[in-house]
Amino acid sequence: MIATTERRYSLEEYRAIAETSTEKCEYHDGEIITMTGGTATHSRISRNIVNFLDSNLEGTNFEAFNNDLRIWIPKYRCGVYPDAMVVDGQLQFHDGREDEILNPLLIVEVLSPSTQKYDRTDKFEMYRSIPSLSEYILVKQDRPFVERYRKQSNGWLFSDFVGLEDSILLDSINVELAMTKIYRNVIF
Repeated sequence: MIATTERRYSLEEYRAIAETSTEKCEYHDGEIITMTGGTATHSRISRNIVNFLDSNLEGTNFEAFNNDLRIWIPKYRCGVYPDAMVVDGQLQFHDGREDEILNPLLIVEVLSPSTQKYDRTDKFEMYRSIPSLSEYILVKQDRPFVERYRKQSNGWLFSDFVGLEDSILLDSINVELAMTKIYRNVIF
């Protein structure tokens, strides 16, 4: 991610820029952050997860989305693009816009060397302020390793999954995701 210069932008200015920009950019309370491109491995993992979720949620009240839909986080005045997410029921749009939602149930981030610290700390802190969020998944690219955080009444419960033989029960949507599905066509 690359931050803009010292200038602060209003949300309306950001939206106008984002609608015409050839680069994907996030909004962080006045700052516009240009998103860097991902690797083939990152793209494969993200695609595998979204495809798996989409096919396994058919006929349910859940809907999977890729990284083209922005989540608006009111407490932090941020608009961000997760690698994958699931919504339960109707989408709740921010300001009536169909490109910003407020109600993800499950969020997945594929970790990159440049973003993994941010995804685990500041971004997770922002995500935790979303009332509908109940599960957060972090996926490593360089080896079969997944971290899961599940919302509990007294905080977030951490679990990790290691190796291609493992699988993850995504409690929020009651779907079991095999590590082999996540890492299909990924060479370590």
